[in-house]
Amino acid sequence: MAVALVAALGLALGAGPVAAQAKPRTPKPTAVEITGKTMPNKIVVQQQTRPDLFQQLINSFSWVPHATPSTYALKSKALGPLFTVTILSRNAPQAVYDVYPLATGWPRIHRKAAQPTGKTTDGWYYATEILPELLRVSGAPLPRSSDLLVGGIGGGLGEEKVSDVDPALNLNQFLDEFRRLFLLNGAVLVVILFGLAGIAYLIRRRV
Repeated sequence: MAVALVAALGLALGAGPVAAQAKPRTPKPTAVEITGKTMPNKIVVQQQTRPDLFQQLINSFSWVPHATPSTYALKSKALGPLFTVTILSRNAPQAVYDVYPLATGWPRIHRKAAQPTGKTTDGWYYATEILPELLRVSGAPLPRSSDLLVGGIGGGLGEEKVSDVDPALNLNQFLDEFRRLFLLNGAVLVVILFGLAGIAYLIRRRV
């Protein structure tokens, strides 16, 4: 009796729905590698050593796999210098992007179909405005191109600009504008007073 019960239970379990297999977890990025023909050595931005810069670099590429290609390839002269950015997870490549920070019109990202984790769709994308500056701060030989970053990331990234305008000049401009405003208001007041006087005169004549 017990053997039959066990056998029946085994058949019931075997006939039941197969448990859903857990999806493999995507490895978390731990570093960003940057290479280029104009660079003598590769640059590796580690999460542990430069967390703020690392996170901004990751944010500049994390949206690409979920986005629809938004632009197209330009001629090589219009693209400018090429930098290759590789997203690493414990030294294992997870994604590779070609970046053209000085492309005519707007910085561009090219994701090739062949990726370290499998084949995907080849596509061209407009990069975020801040990406060229992030590459420069990482160590890539690029001119300063953005003042959007504030907070001193990476030892001086996006320092706030100090105005070069003479304060005395600003004060003189303010006084000139105030004087014009005062004269304008005075003229308006005179016109209003004359108008009220004329109305009062007409009312007195009718009375």
